[in-house]
Amino acid sequence: MGTGAQLVTIAAVVIGALTTHLTNHLMERSRNRHQLRTRWDDKKVDTYGEYVEAAKTRIAASARLYEARENLREDHRPEEELREDLAAAARRWGSAFERVMLLGGDGAIEAGHELNRLVAEIDWQATGRVTGTLEEWRERHRAAFRAINAFHEEARADLGIQGSVTGEKHPERDLLLPPARQASAGD
Repeated sequence: MGTGAQLVTIAAVVIGALTTHLTNHLMERSRNRHQLRTRWDDKKVDTYGEYVEAAKTRIAASARLYEARENLREDHRPEEELREDLAAAARRWGSAFERVMLLGGDGAIEAGHELNRLVAEIDWQATGRVTGTLEEWRERHRAAFRAINAFHEEARADLGIQGSVTGEKHPERDLLLPPARQASAGD
């Protein structure tokens, strides 16, 4: 084998080794990016879910306090205990929203701000900081649950999840309310 043939063979081996090294490097880099993106998406799913759960817990705690204060439901716990439950729910909700601020996409953060405003209004009426009728109370709840759906939409978009939780296939639903109380015969 002549010198020229040996140089061509050596060059082919070097080029093959460099190509293999470059290909492996690019594949490893791509795999690492995918793992990182997947890890952050997993954290976002948890964060978004925890935030919505915390908002609903705060709404439920507000409802218990409001219904007790307005004598809409008998609660055997003192009002102060119901207020403590609401304060604990508010702290959990605040922490959950901080995680949304750290990990969330712009649309999810803005939808969260709107939901926060509406949940605060429910809290304020429950604690008596603002007054309102039962119908205003219910409308605040309707608005909050529409905002939860809007937050879901933004979170899904941020995560790249196809589909929608609102729209033609998913018509808006109203609050589930018990039927109005019937007056008893002795009234």
